[in-house]
Amino acid sequence: MAMEIERKFLLPEYPERLIEEGQLKVLTRHSIDQTYLAIEDGQELRVRKITDLDTGEVTYTHTFKDGKGISRQEIEYSISAGLYNQMIEAVKAVPLVKTRITGVWNGTTVEIDLYTQLELTVLEVEFDSLEEAESFIAPEWFGQDVSTEKKYSNKTVWKQLQNK
Repeated sequence: MAMEIERKFLLPEYPERLIEEGQLKVLTRHSIDQTYLAIEDGQELRVRKITDLDTGEVTYTHTFKDGKGISRQEIEYSISAGLYNQMIEAVKAVPLVKTRITGVWNGTTVEIDLYTQLELTVLEVEFDSLEEAESFIAPEWFGQDVSTEKKYSNKTVWKQLQNK
């Protein structure tokens, strides 16, 4: 099982100026529909429909995560459109929809998530070790570090959508 080590920041504004100036190089742009199948005690099962906004290619994933905080175990694998659709139909839930911009800033890969259904934009950085994550000094433009704030986790935001 792979380890996912990441920090999340509440991005105050989309970094258009940094992109225009070439300081933030955009690599990919995806639309992601994310639905949770089960959530309990730090464990989660989810599926995603991922559409590449530049090529139109659509892929599907199934993910299991275990743990809380900035370091969690994760297993993710590709699934077919048919399997994805069966799972979505079974849970009859509202997917969390976001646009993910993956880019490189100052040698660091960043993922910017712009949520479609709510006014929320976050920036995530993944790390190879806990020490690297803890020692990372984020620039001011990343915004507030919300890595350990549950209200900004995808599963919490998704749960709120189900009650609307």
